[in-house]
Amino acid sequence: MNDTLDELSINTLRFLSADMVQQANSGHPGMPMGAAAMAYALWTRFLHFDPADPSWADRDRFVLSGGHGCSLLYSLLHVTGYDLPMEELKRFRQWGSMTPGHPEFGHTPGVEATTGPLGQGIANAVGMAIAEESLAARFNRPGFAVVDHYTYAMCGDGDLMEGVSAEAASLAGHLALGKLVLLYDDNHISIEGSTDLAFTEDPCARFAAYGWHVQSVGDGNDVEAIVAAIEAARGETGKPSFIAVRTHIGYGSPHKQDTASAHGEPLGVEEMRLTKEALGWPVEPAFHVPAEALAHFREALPRGASLHHAWRQRLEAYRAEFPEAAAEFERRMKGELPEGWDADLPAFDSPVATREAGGTVMNAIAASVPELMGGSADLAPSTKTLIAGGGDFSATDRSGRNMRFGVREHAMGAVVNGMAYHGGFIPYGSTFLIFSDYMRPPIRLAALSGVHVIHVFTHDSVGVGEDGPTHQPIEQLAVLRAIPDAVVLRPADANETVAAWRAAITERTRPVMLALSRQKLPLLDPARYPQLAEGVTLGGYVLEDAPGTPDAIVVATGSEVHLALAARETLAAEGIAVRVVSMPSTDLFGMQSQAYRDSVVLPGVPVVSVEAGITLGWETYLGAGAALGIDRFGASAPGDTVLAELGMTTEAVTQAVKSVLS
Repeated sequence: MNDTLDELSINTLRFLSADMVQQANSGHPGMPMGAAAMAYALWTRFLHFDPADPSWADRDRFVLSGGHGCSLLYSLLHVTGYDLPMEELKRFRQWGSMTPGHPEFGHTPGVEATTGPLGQGIANAVGMAIAEESLAARFNRPGFAVVDHYTYAMCGDGDLMEGVSAEAASLAGHLALGKLVLLYDDNHISIEGSTDLAFTEDPCARFAAYGWHVQSVGDGNDVEAIVAAIEAARGETGKPSFIAVRTHIGYGSPHKQDTASAHGEPLGVEEMRLTKEALGWPVEPAFHVPAEALAHFREALPRGASLHHAWRQRLEAYRAEFPEAAAEFERRMKGELPEGWDADLPAFDSPVATREAGGTVMNAIAASVPELMGGSADLAPSTKTLIAGGGDFSATDRSGRNMRFGVREHAMGAVVNGMAYHGGFIPYGSTFLIFSDYMRPPIRLAALSGVHVIHVFTHDSVGVGEDGPTHQPIEQLAVLRAIPDAVVLRPADANETVAAWRAAITERTRPVMLALSRQKLPLLDPARYPQLAEGVTLGGYVLEDAPGTPDAIVVATGSEVHLALAARETLAAEGIAVRVVSMPSTDLFGMQSQAYRDSVVLPGVPVVSVEAGITLGWETYLGAGAALGIDRFGASAPGDTVLAELGMTTEAVTQAVKSVLS
């Protein structure tokens, strides 16, 4: 590096990052020190952002997929003028700070995605690039580019080892996402030592095979070579771009550069001194930011303001020319629903599988909610999640609303997260409930990040039948319910499915999962049960009651609600009064007031829970009652047979009630 200001600025990033880790006595200094020049080149020469307004709609997106290197991101955010004071850098990894140990969306200004579990950020970036292309196709007009930005991501060796990155990169290449640029911090080191221990493939050849534009930069400190590579990537509009930059982890450290110890532990007081001396940096004070470097970085403020202002002028001209499109664009980016979006939701009058009902409801919503966009992991004919007439989002048609994710459940979950991070969409994904196991990491991150995505999980019980235990969910509902700040809804019939979809659409800050049946279910008549619609939004409600105080309460979900209703009739004939509670969402029910919950599940009255899954979790509601469920794997046979053999029958519910009363 011959440019003194470049070198000064890059070392500012290096040592701010390393000082953060050293002060916290915890963190990962190696990647920030090695990748500082790459980040500097991107942030000062290419990235369009406005530190004064981190949510500017047409900003470029930057995702640090290797989230362990977040001290570099925090350093960049601070020096470029985001609302991230030096005091917060000094509180790195401390309780209540704005600088947690891995980046968290919505917590730190300028952080575009919650990353850390490796590979997720790459897939998030793919989702963001899809969002940009889709919005551009919908809203841009000749001479009016209101959506025109890039998505950049930075990853490391560990990201590329994770399977989710392979799924997402394959999809991105197939979709020819030409405004996606992935910078690979190729430092040859992982936690256990050299990457040669477990990773000897050729990533460049791999990404070329995926259909990406691929380049290599041999010296990670050569700013101009990195700049030239990014310029070439931006010039390639028909393919996503992969740039492998050969870096040195812990760059500048006399004893720890290119070693595993630089990855995830502070350099140490003595090694910090030696490293600063080696790179000509003042040993004291820590967190030193030279005035010249800061002034250079803070050029981002007027530059960002100018870019943002120019875009606002384009938007004003666009609004004058295309007022309806402009209003829709702004509404979508604000996350507001259209007026009357639910005016045409269907009502059902005959038995139908809730997956079938779900598809009908989803299409009714899609007709008035254009931001609803998504698809399935190669199961749309079974999950009923195609938007009729919506077209396919593809390499040749960006206007389609149906995503063909292929058999890539993990990437699907992370890609729809990326679309939600970007804004302007209510994205959804779909597969069988059993395969939610492949998607739990992105679902958890969606909940942690407070983003609104919808997952449609069908084939929700052993009622799947002949496919057998590999395809029959048992523990999945309990696992998904265990995720904080997520909502699971398992409706009992087609009309509860309408209400469940309504709840899913109106939720703004949490992922929502719908668990829907393969088999037909009897109908709950809204005329008989006028409390149904509101009851679903409350998570649980009294479906059928007994005169006076009931002898027992049966709480059921999904298809098992009908077993509870039938058992109630049998027990009534024997003089036993039973209240039936439909509880499509324990998550929503748990959010209600104690008074409401006690009015539904009466304290002191014996409770029997009924669900075709593991009984873990139902003890919350049981008191001295009993849980009727399936605490074993299923079996291959017709669905009705499997349900009967595993105790999901009216007779079993009846006997369970008698047992708790005896």
